[in-house]
Amino acid sequence: MQQFLSQLQQLFATPGGGPVNWDLARQLAQAHLTGGGPAGGLAQFPVGFAMPGTAVTPPANTADPDAAKPVGDPSVTPAERAAVIEALRLADLWIDPESALPSGVRSTAAWSRGEWLNTTLPVWRKLCDPVAARMVSAMTELVPEEMRAQMGPMTSMVASLGSALLGGQLGTALGSLAAEVLSAGDIGLPLGPAGSAALVPANIAEYGRGLEIPDDQVRLYVALREAAHQRLFGHVPWLRAHVFAAVEAYAAGIHVDREAIEEAMSRIDPSTLSSDPQELVLEGIFTPEDTPQQRAALARLETALALIEGWVCHIVDRAAGDRLPDVVRLSEAFRRRRAAGGPAEQTFAALVGLELRPRRLREATALWAALAEHRGVAGRDALWDHPDLLPDEEAFADPDLFARTQLDLSDLGFADGLSNLGLTDEKPSKDPSGPAAGDTPPTPDPGADPSKPGDEPNP
Repeated sequence: MQQFLSQLQQLFATPGGGPVNWDLARQLAQAHLTGGGPAGGLAQFPVGFAMPGTAVTPPANTADPDAAKPVGDPSVTPAERAAVIEALRLADLWIDPESALPSGVRSTAAWSRGEWLNTTLPVWRKLCDPVAARMVSAMTELVPEEMRAQMGPMTSMVASLGSALLGGQLGTALGSLAAEVLSAGDIGLPLGPAGSAALVPANIAEYGRGLEIPDDQVRLYVALREAAHQRLFGHVPWLRAHVFAAVEAYAAGIHVDREAIEEAMSRIDPSTLSSDPQELVLEGIFTPEDTPQQRAALARLETALALIEGWVCHIVDRAAGDRLPDVVRLSEAFRRRRAAGGPAEQTFAALVGLELRPRRLREATALWAALAEHRGVAGRDALWDHPDLLPDEEAFADPDLFARTQLDLSDLGFADGLSNLGLTDEKPSKDPSGPAAGDTPPTPDPGADPSKPGDEPNP
């Protein structure tokens, strides 16, 4: 009985009072990596618990011994750590001449999969909580209003149950992501601490096996991408908040399908849930509302992600250039990977309704290349000075036209800041007719010779 009460207490405890039980999410994600179940004897799934005196049913599918096998969380060896530090140092040097932004790398790190999980969890919480709050609210509303007064404190248990269910599902998705991501900025968002460039050697080695490209080239290419991300987010102070605001604006318009929630809840069987966590699947309950506001929010989010990823791809391709023999294959492989998203990224999108991958990556990369050709490196990167300067969706259709268009930046108040970056073509007036109407004439030199052309004595 004591064990049952302990499990029940953990089930309905939501640390921090948010819509997701992130403590359970972290435990389940770690269990996906190492195979250890959540603390407190909750078997393989945080919301599965056995009633006192009830035996836990063994998993039904035991034919495949690798079906529930953990992916592993190997520690980073000293040799791997040294290779990562050297790759990031070299990558930052290669990027220097290709960007007007200074280095954004203040520290380097080689993370294990578990370290990636624990370090990035605060950012995932910021991303997921707005959508999760809508789902928990929808689950609470499933209880008829006239019954809520009769239930009293039991109403809060419904919200806690939803928090635990979401914690379990997100834990599974994040555990899968931890086994796939290659670096702190791999999915295009600043997940790690500012200025900390980090790679995940175990995942890079696994990814490189499928490419049949030497490990040092794959590692250096990932390091180039990570250094470019750090440079961009480190020296564009408004960008982090801009991306998160776009995510939150899109999340605010996501509709929660109450019928899908009811169907998912009806499948819950407490006697088998602990042994078969796949019995409860919360996928497909989020759908974007088809409104002009939601379409605009989606366009802003997709454009922001595409511009970030396109800039990174453009910078990395220029920096790798003639230095990496397999740069063309690496570039194409990474573009396909980011455009399609891995299995874990697709699972995450199904769970919370957010697709964090750029849909117009090739167009965005071509746009930054055109800007570099027509405006130079400094002129290209000057567009990051303010969100109003960034290209919009229309610029993707004709990158050369956008790049050739000379903006009147003085209307936006940026002429002074950008004049040193080569974006202004103003030259001193050489009009021989003298100053225009309303201009203050120059003060003549008292010692000027009136016989020389252009010099006239004072009246």
